[in-house]
Parts: sequence; C-alpha cells; structure tokens
Amino acid sequence: MADPYHNNIYHQGDGDSYRTYGQGGQDSYGYQTDYPPQEEDAASDATEGHDEEDQMYEGEYQGIPHPDEVKAARRAARAKARTVADGVSDQEELAEQYEDIMEDCGHGKFQWTLFVVLGLALMADSVECFVVALVLPSAEKDMCLSHTEKGMLGLIVFLGMMFGAFIWGGLADKVGRRKCLIIVLAMNCISAFFSSFAQGYGFFLFFRLFSGIGIGGSVPIVYSYFSEFLQMDKRGEHLSWLCMFWMMGGIYASFTAWGIIPRYGWGFSMGTEFQFHSWRVFVLVCALPAIAAFVGLLFMPESPRFLLENAKHDEAWMILKQVHDTNWRAKGEPERVFTVTQIKTPKTQEDEFIEIQTATGTAFQRWVVRTLTLTKLVMKNVLSLFGRDLRLATLLMAIIWFTMAFSFYGLSVWFPDMIKHLQHEEYESKLKVFHREKVEQFHFNFSLENQVHKEGEYINDKFINIEMKSVKFEDSLFVDCFFENIRSTETIFENCTIRSTVFYDTDLYEEKFIDCTFENVTFLHNKKGCHLDYEEENDVLVYLVSFLGCLAVLPGNIISALFMDKIGRIKIIGGSMLISAGCTFFLFLSFSQAAIIAWQCLFCGVSVAAWNGIQVITVELYPASKRATAFGVLNAICKLAAILGSSIFASFVGISKVIPILLSFGALVGGGVLALKLPETRKKVLL
Repeated sequence: MADPYHNNIYHQGDGDSYRTYGQGGQDSYGYQTDYPPQEEDAASDATEGHDEEDQMYEGEYQGIPHPDEVKAARRAARAKARTVADGVSDQEELAEQYEDIMEDCGHGKFQWTLFVVLGLALMADSVECFVVALVLPSAEKDMCLSHTEKGMLGLIVFLGMMFGAFIWGGLADKVGRRKCLIIVLAMNCISAFFSSFAQGYGFFLFFRLFSGIGIGGSVPIVYSYFSEFLQMDKRGEHLSWLCMFWMMGGIYASFTAWGIIPRYGWGFSMGTEFQFHSWRVFVLVCALPAIAAFVGLLFMPESPRFLLENAKHDEAWMILKQVHDTNWRAKGEPERVFTVTQIKTPKTQEDEFIEIQTATGTAFQRWVVRTLTLTKLVMKNVLSLFGRDLRLATLLMAIIWFTMAFSFYGLSVWFPDMIKHLQHEEYESKLKVFHREKVEQFHFNFSLENQVHKEGEYINDKFINIEMKSVKFEDSLFVDCFFENIRSTETIFENCTIRSTVFYDTDLYEEKFIDCTFENVTFLHNKKGCHLDYEEENDVLVYLVSFLGCLAVLPGNIISALFMDKIGRIKIIGGSMLISAGCTFFLFLSFSQAAIIAWQCLFCGVSVAAWNGIQVITVELYPASKRATAFGVLNAICKLAAILGSSIFASFVGISKVIPILLSFGALVGGGVLALKLPETRKKVLL
C-alpha cells in the first residue's frame, strides 16, 4: 500500500525562532511569502532606535528562561524522541510539524476570540439540557400534560442529542468542523423558534427533538475544533476554561427562567386557540447563545488541521498565517513574519467523495450518491475506532463516559425530584379532612385547597369564582348546587351523587368525576384545560436549585483548569470520580430540602473536574481524522447513560434512597478506577 504522506524535510535557520518546512521539492507543498527580503541594516518602525543586543529580557534577572529558549528546548526534546523512536509514522511527523507551527503562531487574540464564539455554542448545548425541566411546571398547565407526557418531554431532548452527537461528530471529520457547527446551531435556533409557538404537545415534542438532534453535535465539534488551534502546553488548561461555558449556560437558563416565567403578563393570546405565555418567551430567549455563536462562526475560519487532512493545503496555509499575524499584531509585534513555506502534505485521500459529473444524471441522483458515499465514510470511521490500535482506549473511554453520565444525570434528576417529594410530604401533612359535614345555602367565595370531604351533604350551595386545588369529594351528596367560574387542579369527585346541579363556565369535566351518579345535572360553557394562575404555581425553589447547582461547579472548574496540565488528566479524572463517589454517601443524611441542596452543590462542584478531564483526554487520544467521530460516539453513549440514569433514579423517588445512592457510588468507583488505566496525554502532540 502506498505511503499516504509525502516525505518532508525541514530545518531551522541559525538564530531564527521560526522554521521553514521543506525545501520546495516535489515531496512538499511550497508557499511564497508576501514579504520582500529585508536588508541587514533595515529596521521597522517598531524597532527603530533600539539596539537589539542592548535589550535585556525582563525575566533574566530572576533566572527565568526566555520563551524562545523554552520553545527551542521543547522542539529539541521532541526531535530527539523522534530520532530514538523506531519507525516514526508520517502521521506523527505531520503532528510534530503542526505543533511547531502552532507554537510559532502563539496563543493570543485569535484563540481568545474563537474561545468566546465556541463557548457560546457550548452554552447553547447547556441551555438545551435545562430548558425543558425549567418550563415543564408551566408547560404542563398550558398543555395539560399527563405524567407520561411530561416524562417523555424530559427524555426527548436527550434522545435527540444522542443521535445528534453521533451524526454530527462523524460528519465533522468528513465535511468540516466549522460547516457542521454552523448547521447544528442553525437547527437549534430554528427549532427553538417554532417550539415556542407550537400549541399542541405533538408539535412541541417534535421541535424539541429536532433541536436536540441539532445541538447534540455541538459538544464533539466544539472541543475538536478548538483543540486544533492550541499548542500542547496550552491545551489542557484552555479546554478546561472552555468547559466553564457549560456552567454559564446553566446559570443563564435558570436566571432567565427565574426572571421571565413567573411574569404571566408577558404573554398574549389570540382567541382560545393560540396562547403565548411567558414560558414561551423564555424558550425564545434560550436561543440567544446559539444565535450569537452562529453569527460569530461566520467570521471564523475552518480548522487548518482538518484542511491538511483533506489535502486543502492553500486554505490551511492562509488560515495559519491569519492566526500568526492576528496574534503577533495584537501583541505589538507586527514585524514578525510567518516563515512557513512548505507543509507536509498527504497524498490523494482514499476516502474521496464519489461525484457524478455535472452533466451526468440529475441533481437528485448526484445528491443521493454524495449522501450514500458520505454515510459509508462516516460508518467506516466509526468502525475504525474499534480497530487494533484504538480498541482498548475506546472501550475504556466508553465505560468512563457511561458511568460518569449515569451517575451525574441520574442524581441531577434525583435531587430536584427528592425536593419535590419532601415538599409533597410536607403539603400532605397539612391535609384537612372534613367528615360528614352538612352545608346548606352557603356561598363558597374562598378557595379550597388540600382538603378531603367525606360523606358530606351540600344542599342549595353556591361555588362561585374560586379555585380548587388538591380537593377530593368522596361519597358526598350535592343537591340544587351551582358551580360557576371554577378553576381546578388535582380535584376529583369520587362516588358522589349529584342532583339538580348546574356547572357553568368550569373546568370540572367528565374525567374529574369517578363513579358518580348524575340526576338532572347541567354543564354549560364547560372549559377544558389547566387554568390555575402561573405565577402562583411557579415555585421559585425550582429555579434556585438549578442556579445553585450550576454556580457550585465554579470552584471545581477553576481548580481543574489550573491543575490540568500540572498533575495530569488521569489523576484529575480518577481523583474527581472517586471523591464524588464518597460524596454520594452524604446523601443518606439528606432529610430536608436544605440538606439536599447542599449535597447537590458539593457533588456538582467535585464531579465537574472529572467532566473537564474526560473531555480533554477524549480530544487527545484520537487522531485528527477520527477526533470528532470518536467524541461524537462517546458523547452519544453519555446521552444514552443520561436517559437510563434519569429514568431509573426518578423511579425510586419516595420509595428508596439506598438503591440510587449505591448505583451512583458503584458507577463512580468503577469509572474512577478504570480512568487510572488510561494513558497520560498531557505531553502528547495532537495526532
């Protein structure tokens, strides 16, 4: 089989901190710089009046090595390692060369601009995880959702994100990081817009699924994309800083929900068929990070590493020059010249798209051929993750991703559900029971809440302009009563006898009467739906718990970013998962709402370091041609674990604490121990 890369020879000029790659032969790709050669005595405006030999490096007095000396030492060490190693592959040579180029480009304005743009895309993914949970208390009233429908709405986003991660991660390695990320952000924006206006449950469910499929691809692409603009000694730290945008997305979602959803007057209606309540405004606002990231990406270039892998040498060189010039101009050194003239180039790719000539076949036929070929190439890339070289790493990473997500997302659902359960228990403890009461000719002009009426008699009574919340009439008799403008929730009549009674403009429809006997009963202008006031129904604690849980990860984010390159990815992941496992045992002590919130903050703050390490090492373990694909597959496994974890943990709320705690403990310990078996990648160039 032919060698997929041409040979390349590169050298470093004497006293020059920049390399010139290749010598312009047929085995390399040459570029001519736009800068004319300068005379030896020539000086730029920036350096005029200064004697270079008289200038003293400011760190010399403290014995701090000059950055150029550090850079040269690093390169010498890598060159020595290549000399010692037997049979260094062309892929490794290209990776070393690319690392040298990124070191010459430096870390500066360009990376920070891209950092913000990609961070906003990561925020969009985070917001998508929170939006349904935050709108559900209001949306269920607006759409009168059943328990099953609420559960499906909560899981549908993760289901969409699972497929989206797999699809878009694979496509990013074949079509391009930037192009795919623009598409997924556009899908998220469009679906957020339509879902906010969708009146029916089916349409709302469909658009949230579509949004999940779109934004699910953002995480694999964002980390793969950003890592390819970072040099080795900056990679772990700055990828960890990027993780902070996920926290910011959660804070943004919970804070805006807190400020918007309880404002019921912010909505509008067009008759009875179209309602646009405040929670729908919140859904629109949640699309703002995706919109901002979409606009920012229009001004960002494609990853040059991806372009080199696909033999697009001119484009890659121009982007690398752009990165170099942007950074050094921002640092006040515009005279620095991008001296790369040749870059090691791969031969014609084996995986080229099969195209039909423009004059051959119809447009649809050409599209079908391209789509089928692209699908085949993506699946081939996925299968290659389980080849001999990557099989063990992929298996270990899959288990670590699964165990971490299963525990984290399972407990993320369990915490708020336990708080609701404790609230419900406290609510039920205040239940009022009325037994065999007899009420005649009485006007009920006050709301009834959390009551049970057994074997009562209500003769010629009026129930007008009131709310009934969690009220049950059991084995009761109603004679000559009048009900008008009643709004109810969790209110039922069971085994009651109702005679000569009128129900006018109420939401007491057939489903709320169980085994009742009707005699001369009239229903006029009956209304269906959930009509309780949204402002009363929205518990601020829902938003507060989400806000505090996201804010608690800030210390963990900072610590992991500062120490990711110092103590290594493996110790960060293993240590964080094992400490998180220990934290789960404190959940046995959670007997109050305040205690649960405190343990939730502790768990989130400790576990975030593991998440950061997992995402960094996933980028570093796989070569450029498989990086986004591998990240997408592992992220899809993560979302599958989230679906299973949230479903299983939620089913034990109010039944048992022991099983969820033991499940999370076992998953974290198993994943943490396996993480210690992974290879350390902090000193490894990106292949």
